[in-house]
Amino acid sequence: MTQSSISIKNISKCYKIYGSRNDRLKEWLLPFSRSRHEEKWVLRDISLEVAQGEAVGIIGMNGAGKSTLLKIITGTTQPTAGTVHFEGSVSALLELGLGFHPDFTGRDNVYMSGQLLGYTVEEIAAHMEQIEAFAEIGAAVDAPVRTYSSGMQVRLAFAVATMKRPDILIVDEALSVGDTYFQHKSFNRIKEFCEAGTTLLLVSHDAGAIQAVCDRAVLLDHGQILKVGQPQEVMDYYNAMLGGNEGVSIRVEETEDGGIKTISGNGKARIMSVQLLNEKGEEAEFYHVGEKVCLKVRGKAEIDLDDMSCGIMLKNRLGEEIYGINTYSRDKGAVACYADDCLEFNFSFPLNIGEGNYSITVALHSGETHINNNYEWCDLARVFRVVNQSKKHFVGLAYLPTEINVIRL
Repeated sequence: MTQSSISIKNISKCYKIYGSRNDRLKEWLLPFSRSRHEEKWVLRDISLEVAQGEAVGIIGMNGAGKSTLLKIITGTTQPTAGTVHFEGSVSALLELGLGFHPDFTGRDNVYMSGQLLGYTVEEIAAHMEQIEAFAEIGAAVDAPVRTYSSGMQVRLAFAVATMKRPDILIVDEALSVGDTYFQHKSFNRIKEFCEAGTTLLLVSHDAGAIQAVCDRAVLLDHGQILKVGQPQEVMDYYNAMLGGNEGVSIRVEETEDGGIKTISGNGKARIMSVQLLNEKGEEAEFYHVGEKVCLKVRGKAEIDLDDMSCGIMLKNRLGEEIYGINTYSRDKGAVACYADDCLEFNFSFPLNIGEGNYSITVALHSGETHINNNYEWCDLARVFRVVNQSKKHFVGLAYLPTEINVIRL
């Protein structure tokens, strides 16, 4: 039996909301009188087991209870009910830089912050050179923190929090700030920790981060676990929820190869067929790197519509988005249609992508995105394989025809 690194059992959290400070005082002074508060349940009966070395992503809309759950796990907030149990050392990246004293130098704050994380002065001193090198703020480490930019504070705080690989790492959107270079650098450190056996809990709205690192994903909705599964499956469902305006339904279906695809929409238009045609105009078992293909999407209007747009998204085997476009963004304008009208959308492009398995998401909607009016959205509408039989060997997701010149100097 796999040992749990984090065991969360029946966690609930309720806040008391008072109309005024006087109501709070009256309830405290008169405990047996009528209740003077309203209850707001942020979490209800959350249970989750995370195995040692497993990476789990937690996603959900704003207000779903993600941050509250992490605060309870790390002990900064007490639950109304339920228990949390750990196996191993824990490092949490919740609000980087919070608690830094502005009048102390960066070096002073490293020692203070490190001790708050449970490290000894000797341990911090032994890792100081490593911390400075990772943060890359130079001589500013001996300047007051009030002279730092927010990005410099994030760099230093992250370097302190990750100076040693913890058994359990908890991250709450901490990497969404700072410059792009440092985001990549810090994300790579987290990946290295995971590969070395660290258990990870990651809260993020970044689908790419969840799908690149995590083994499972958990979808929270109104304080409850709505879905647990493979990252791509859960992210697809979450994306369908984002387009959940009035009348939208969400369903999941199993594909022929055992995958799970999510279909959502309000039914005002339907996707009738999706075909990927090779250069011969035929559907195939596999396609070649660089081959010119045509994706044909046929849609049918169920009612009169002022605007129908069609969008496509190519994803790799991890569900990471490779390329997306829709007819609206290509200045095709609003396509009006009557009930029972059928439209065929043709997307022609070269498959300048690497070898591997890919999927295509297709959507019919109005305007630029599906958020406001999602007629029908279908993940895994087409799954295909790309092979390389005619191009020079290369690695990666993108095929970039390259000329190489060598000049002897």
